[in-house]
Amino acid sequence: MTRPIDRTDTTRFPVPVDAALREAGWQPGRWDMERAERWADTLSAHTSPAGHRHTVFPAAVEAWAEFGGLHVQPPGTGRQIAPTPFRIDPLHGLHLARTLGDLGRALETEVCPLGEEADGQGLLTIDAEGRIYSLDHTGDWYLGATLDAALGTLITGTLPARLSRA
Repeated sequence: MTRPIDRTDTTRFPVPVDAALREAGWQPGRWDMERAERWADTLSAHTSPAGHRHTVFPAAVEAWAEFGGLHVQPPGTGRQIAPTPFRIDPLHGLHLARTLGDLGRALETEVCPLGEEADGQGLLTIDAEGRIYSLDHTGDWYLGATLDAALGTLITGTLPARLSRA
């Protein structure tokens, strides 16, 4: 006889990713739509001095609702690269509307800020389909087709794919 699944002992993440997320305050069912909507309102209302504006879409708002406010400190040395701490807070990209607009045009999608890596050394972004990217001084990086995949990449120190100009 099998026992019913207890939602407290299963997760959609690999064990090291789950452990790092829980250490940062995440748990299954976490959802703060009020904060996510405040962030959406702030980004939508912001216009750069040159007139650039952010685009906000459901994939971003849902990511902020579940993971917003987390500051994740990955444990260990990483699989291929050193993992870096990251924070899910889209306001770190508030003044980068033009940069994100340019990236979105290059990717042929809309892009919105998600958070930051390494205390501001990289900007985490999400596109309208839910794919995750990081922009830093070394280039633009594809972290995963979903936020779950990207969290795994960031926490485990898996080498992300560099976006090419082709």
